[in-house]
Amino acid sequence: MIYVTFLITFVYAILILSFIIGFDKVKLFKTDGSKSKNTFTIIIPFRDEAKNLSSLLESLSALNYPKELFEIILVNDDSTDDSVEVIKCHLEQSREARPDTSIIDNIRKSNSPKKDAIETAIQQSKFDWIVTTDADCIVPKKWLQLFDEFIQKNDSEMICAPVTYNLNNSLLEQFQLLDFISLIGSTIGNFGIKKPFLCNGANLCYSKKSFHKVNGFEGNDNIASGDDIFLLEKINATFPSKIYFLKSFDSVVFTEPQHTFKQLISQRVRWASKTKSYQNWFGKFVGISVLLMNLLIILLVIYSLLDISVLKTLTLVFLIKSIVDFTLIFKTLIFTKQSKNITSYPIIAILHPFFIVFTTFLSIFKNSYNWKKRTFKL
Repeated sequence: MIYVTFLITFVYAILILSFIIGFDKVKLFKTDGSKSKNTFTIIIPFRDEAKNLSSLLESLSALNYPKELFEIILVNDDSTDDSVEVIKCHLEQSREARPDTSIIDNIRKSNSPKKDAIETAIQQSKFDWIVTTDADCIVPKKWLQLFDEFIQKNDSEMICAPVTYNLNNSLLEQFQLLDFISLIGSTIGNFGIKKPFLCNGANLCYSKKSFHKVNGFEGNDNIASGDDIFLLEKINATFPSKIYFLKSFDSVVFTEPQHTFKQLISQRVRWASKTKSYQNWFGKFVGISVLLMNLLIILLVIYSLLDISVLKTLTLVFLIKSIVDFTLIFKTLIFTKQSKNITSYPIIAILHPFFIVFTTFLSIFKNSYNWKKRTFKL
């Protein structure tokens, strides 16, 4: 048992240390004011987002990019609230200043409403580059400017960019932030070591050419989620040297955390359910390593209650895990300018293993999950 314990701990520590090293290898990107050149179609699927759309639309109106070089397509995925009315009201009020903006209805053809929405919009898009975000997000002013300059300086087909949470500082939100920040740090880190397997569709840019080249979401449209990660896998397989991470605070998209523990569990089960469909062996290895590390912590807690001598091993393993996790999380919080939130790390580090194991096993043994007032089979 002791050999297995330290093997799992060693592998996990090396893995996170590699992400820490990779994080620093991805250099900060800064705008130099180059003349705007590339054209973008911003695609935003929405369903029952009336309370969030106003903030998103205001941030889109403030984009610092020539309006003739981008369009916005909002895809209504069978909303039952006032989402469409909110958008129309905003468009009417900003008629003269706004870029080309349209509202279209989703054309469902698969088990994934979001993938269908993105494909529906791409079919109607006019421009060369696709940028996706979510209806509960706020985008930064330099968003398209940074994508444009990055494309001009790099031979790229897909550009992944950072996302973080807006907080009101409840314990639940603090927990979500540090959990999510660990994913962002890992994402940047795996780009730094040239093994990308994570990205976030709330801040993603790819060429329409590459989307069509890999046949879009074909092959994984039976999986409700994964419009980002599975597309990353396909584009990476076809254009392995043309996928980048845009590491710039001015490119960070802010989104809303889940407001209840039930919603959080449903979201994380949805995320975890994708891992069994990964084609990337490294992504699967990381997922298994993270699960084993957290499961090990829980088992050591249980054993230490039965045999106090196990407490020394538990303490050592927990310290090793906490130190490497803390380093990656704190570096990422500094990057997103949220370092003050590290104060909640000690309690969240204790709770996190139980949360990871619980949501992972739920994703394995549950037959379905609920999201956006819909039920999806796993």
